[in-house]
Amino acid sequence: MIYPIVAYGNPILKKEAEEIREGENLSELIKDMYSTMDHANGVGLAAPQINKGIRLFVIDSTLMLDEEDEEKGIRRVFINPIILDEYGDNYGFEEGCLSIPDVRAEIIRPEKLTIEYYDENWNLKEEEFSGMTARVIQHEYDHLEGILFVDYLKGLKKRLIQSKLIDVSKGKISTDYRMIYPLK
Repeated sequence: MIYPIVAYGNPILKKEAEEIREGENLSELIKDMYSTMDHANGVGLAAPQINKGIRLFVIDSTLMLDEEDEEKGIRRVFINPIILDEYGDNYGFEEGCLSIPDVRAEIIRPEKLTIEYYDENWNLKEEEFSGMTARVIQHEYDHLEGILFVDYLKGLKKRLIQSKLIDVSKGKISTDYRMIYPLK
């Protein structure tokens, strides 16, 4: 099943997601989230973006990398993740979001992180990620905390995109995937 994606302005995107009971069968939901992400040509999708307020996201950072990149991307699910540490040099990169189409902005994030999470079989993992994979994880993790990439923008940068954000919330945009608009 391909879910519609929740657009900017929907309150679920600003709420902290709830922890999932350990052992819950999520296989169908995970499969559907991958299908939804792939259909929308995304590199990550968090459960709040499909109107589910739970601590779960999927990523595919392989799409962010070129063949000559040293870093190898991953396609993975993260259940009840906790970022334990973020470190390394801060660097900027232009981010976008399936919930905020046609809006992009340079966001500064640390280059590395250590994260604890459960995989799809409820095995507890602790891993370090860097580069683009770390960035995709940080972006999706923010969704579980009720934070959107545009929340990092301040002053003039924020004001410059305000009308675009209003258009997204009202459905005055065009996408190749279905969306749920809060103000339409």
